[in-house]
Amino acid sequence: MEKFMEGLSLVIKESLKNPKYRYIMIAVALISLLAAFGTGMAIAHAATGSSTAAVSPYSELGKAIGSGLAIGLAGIGGGYAVGVAGAAAISAVAENRELFGTAFIFVVLGEGIAIYGLLIAIIILFVLP
Repeated sequence: MEKFMEGLSLVIKESLKNPKYRYIMIAVALISLLAAFGTGMAIAHAATGSSTAAVSPYSELGKAIGSGLAIGLAGIGGGYAVGVAGAAAISAVAENRELFGTAFIFVVLGEGIAIYGLLIAIIILFVLP
C-alpha cells in the first residue's frame, strides 16, 4: 500500500506541474461524474416503465443522435484522458521504475470514460422506450 501511495502522489505531482494537466484532470473527473449520473438517470427512467403509446415519430432519430453523441464524445474524452495520463505516467516511471503498476492504473482509468459512453448508448438504444 505504501508503494501505491508513493506512486499516486508522484503521478499527481507530475500531472499538476503543468496547468494544462490540472484542468484536464478536473475535466476528466467531471465527465466521469456526469457519465455516472447519466447512467443512473437512464436506468431510473427505464425502470418507471413509461408508456410507449405517445411515441413521437422522431424518437428513433433522437435515440440514434443521442447514442452517437454519447459514444463519440466519450471516445474523444477518453482518448484525451489516456494521452494526458500516459504522458504523466511515463514521466513518473522514468523517475522510478517500480511505479509502473500504479501509473498503468491511471492510464486505464481514462478508458472508463469511453466505457461509460458505450453503456449510455446501449441504454438509449435498447432500454429507453
